[in-house]
Amino acid sequence: MSNSNIGNKQPALRKPVVLMTMGSQERKGHDYQVMTHKYITPLVEFSACVPVLVPTCCGIDDLESYLDMADGVYLTGAGSNIDPALYGQENQTPGKGQDPQRDLFDIPLVKAALKRGLPIFGVCRGMQEINVALGGDIYQKVYAEPGFNDHRENPEDPVEVQYAQVHAVNIQPGSWLQEVLGTDQIRVNSLHGQGLRNLGAGLEPIAHAEDGLVEAIHGPSISPFLFAVQWHPEWQAAKNPDSIKIFQAFGDACRAQVRKAQVKRHHAA
Repeated sequence: MSNSNIGNKQPALRKPVVLMTMGSQERKGHDYQVMTHKYITPLVEFSACVPVLVPTCCGIDDLESYLDMADGVYLTGAGSNIDPALYGQENQTPGKGQDPQRDLFDIPLVKAALKRGLPIFGVCRGMQEINVALGGDIYQKVYAEPGFNDHRENPEDPVEVQYAQVHAVNIQPGSWLQEVLGTDQIRVNSLHGQGLRNLGAGLEPIAHAEDGLVEAIHGPSISPFLFAVQWHPEWQAAKNPDSIKIFQAFGDACRAQVRKAQVKRHHAA
């Protein structure tokens, strides 16, 4: 092999780095930053990415530094609701916990990540954050809205029952999600009291529950990969072929981002 060929050889593709923002939780008088194990595992096992857990308790001064190391952003679910003031509403669920530190970190994070063209994947609260960041709003009580079902879990049920596949999701024919999953209907779990109302700029609904509630969104006009779901594909993902395909698709998008950055550096050298 000639020296010129050696010099032109592309380096091996590294694993993508994905930011996962943590949430606030109080335990015995101490404030914690937490991330549930169930969200991390499929990102490692099926997306084949390296998770970086980002604290949201220190503000956004270092936001761009985090993004400098990132090839993707993964916004997970949480037990808290987004502050309704951020989408122009009064709080209708004062008894439900909030996490203003996460709100005030994740909404700028979505905007900054989109500006960089980074892949973004959202789950449950993460989907709602994306919608709010792009100017959309939320039904605070889906269960009290005429025509919608109650999508909440029973807190008295065992965890396995709470995360059971309880309703169908109809996938838009010809959509990106239908192509990824190879079907126009799947069954999903349902553990949310809130849901998307008006969609933010550039977002498209690509899946709905049987009652018409938006269950998945896509933003192809504003990002190479902007996708989020209302259900929880991370739950026992290894046993769910649909979940595996979703996480693999996110991983593929993050690897494409790595390749893009690698080519850019190669040409700049």
